[in-house]
Amino acid sequence: MKHKLELIYFKMRALAEAPRLLFHYTNIEYEDVMSWDYYGKDWSEVKPNIPFKQLPMLIVDKKHEICQSMAILTFIEYLAGINITNPILNAKANSIMQSAQELFMPLNPTINFATGEKFKKKREDMMPFLISRFEDLEKVMKENGKKFFIYDEPRACDFAAFHHLDLSKLLDPSLIKKFPRLEKFLEDIMSIDSIKQYLDNRLELIDVSVEPKLIIDGVPHPTGVKKT
Repeated sequence: MKHKLELIYFKMRALAEAPRLLFHYTNIEYEDVMSWDYYGKDWSEVKPNIPFKQLPMLIVDKKHEICQSMAILTFIEYLAGINITNPILNAKANSIMQSAQELFMPLNPTINFATGEKFKKKREDMMPFLISRFEDLEKVMKENGKKFFIYDEPRACDFAAFHHLDLSKLLDPSLIKKFPRLEKFLEDIMSIDSIKQYLDNRLELIDVSVEPKLIIDGVPHPTGVKKT
């Protein structure tokens, strides 16, 4: 059964990114919609009335609201028929996804919004945590011995990890180079034809640490939750 799928988010490269990657990998059609275009109202008016008061949200067939990026990723896996049925491997995949999710704060907000000295201070403060978590992820990959975290083909957990590892290059491009197995993991994800096509055409994030903007239809727009 084919569903109408609408992914609702804001002007930033953050928690909607892994679902987008998985949608493109599985060739599932969906619409990417800004919050103000979907709801026709400013986020401040919408926020109190939606589940968990946050986005991204996946709207299924105009009636079902799926919140939280990890739940969205799991749903996409089921739609694509690539969900992990082995309970042990599924638990391991979930642990990778949760560990990657813990990189969200403060990495994503810093990349998308911090500027000047605040950016530098946040980068310095988070570096010990990032290094520790990258070490953990690198160790898991080496011990598993597969191309990706669970199999030789990617699953939702891989795209969750990819997003944050890839985003870290905008914080400090030298960081990922300290972890050759993770760097190879990024290269392997980016070499997938459908992913390469998406990455080549996704909204470009520019002026990080200065005045972050997304290029939309050729026009720079400041990152955020307001229509510009």
